[in-house]
Amino acid sequence: MAFPVDLRSCQVLGLAGTAFLALGGETAGALPVQDLLAPASVQAALGLVGVYFGVVLLIAAWVLLGRLVRGPQPPSPRALLLVLAVWTAPLLLAPPLFSRDVYSYLAQGAMVDAHMDVYAHGPAQLGGPLADEVAPMWQHTGAPYGPAFMALASALSGLTRGRLPEGLIGMRLVALLGVALMAVALPRLARHSGADPAAALWLGALNPLVLLHLVAGAHNDALMLGLLGLGLVAARGDRPSGGAVGAVLVTLAALVKAPAALGLLAVVALRVRSGRRPLPAVLSTAAASAVTTVAATAVAGTGYGWIGALETPVSPHNWALTSLLGRATGALLEHLGSSLAPLAVPAWQLLGLAATAVAVALIWLRLRLRPVYALGLSLLTVAVFGPAIRPWYVLWGLFLIAAAAPSTSVRHRVAALAGVLALAVLPSGGPADLGQLVLAVSGGVLGVVVLWQAHQAAQAPAPGRMA
Repeated sequence: MAFPVDLRSCQVLGLAGTAFLALGGETAGALPVQDLLAPASVQAALGLVGVYFGVVLLIAAWVLLGRLVRGPQPPSPRALLLVLAVWTAPLLLAPPLFSRDVYSYLAQGAMVDAHMDVYAHGPAQLGGPLADEVAPMWQHTGAPYGPAFMALASALSGLTRGRLPEGLIGMRLVALLGVALMAVALPRLARHSGADPAAALWLGALNPLVLLHLVAGAHNDALMLGLLGLGLVAARGDRPSGGAVGAVLVTLAALVKAPAALGLLAVVALRVRSGRRPLPAVLSTAAASAVTTVAATAVAGTGYGWIGALETPVSPHNWALTSLLGRATGALLEHLGSSLAPLAVPAWQLLGLAATAVAVALIWLRLRLRPVYALGLSLLTVAVFGPAIRPWYVLWGLFLIAAAAPSTSVRHRVAALAGVLALAVLPSGGPADLGQLVLAVSGGVLGVVVLWQAHQAAQAPAPGRMA
């Protein structure tokens, strides 16, 4: 007998999950320095257990919702948007979770507001309470973000006068705007690609990585993806202005975070599919992108230092496949007494970038007639094989694969990847010790036990009935 599933039960289960996330985050999240608790304290331990208990409930709610979406009477996109709003609600005022990047955003915005060169200096140059919140490894590192995001962060800094609570709420509202734009774009891109809009929303907007990292973590990737999605929606139409509007929006997305620049390939391809000749499509897209870049950089007042800062995430200490291989190779060469050991990490990273470029070129050669899907696979390739990786980077490609995947098997694979990565980071955003891992696993196991008991209760015959 199947476990009974309906939309309301999915809403309630997911709401319980994000509520536990928010409550646990009050003691175990990426809190301001003055509010941090010792990891061994009872409050922090209970918070960590609560967060992972909530993550398991949220994943379960999402999986059950997926069964409904694939069922004979799937919920409408409007109903799914309501589910997204319900699941998001507890996270609105929660502390930052799973990353301290939002503190870097606020400090960098304050630097731009104070007319400091945010690309030449790290937050340590700013000093004060905001800089103290930034993770040590980024204290002396220039911003890796484009002038469009820096202008927004600077405006928020001026509006909040550098106050931390208001700044955190402001950054979360910016992230929510990005998620809202993603939710607007997904059904439209799905219809254009011949996919199911409800399935696209389920995978691209309701998956746990969006809630955990874009909403709870307030990452600017949400704004990048929202602008990218809207740009592709604009470019797919038959209107003559669609290409220019699409190029402007995609360029703004790239001026938040650089990987979105690959979207300009999709803009050109979509314009060609709508009847435009290739050369005019390329020239008009390039012109619109160039004008947007110059204008955004002038408005931000940051200059063009952001071009050189694009290599900021390329650090030998990053967790990435090429960095891990590089460190392993370097350790082996050092053990052998070779003088080439320091070159191991840069060599592997260069090899990774070359492999990524080749893979992206092959993807576009094969799937040029499906530009949205090709772009999704390209961004996923960049995220997985690039010189730096975080769990939320997978959303770059997953967002568009959700809208344009040609088969359910592809959706199942990326959905499984999202579910696994949802468990990959501690709510504090820091490295885990053995004690914290035990607590996190305990919280997850507790969630599984509670779900199993609920399943068993649902299967049990009602009093007075035969089993």
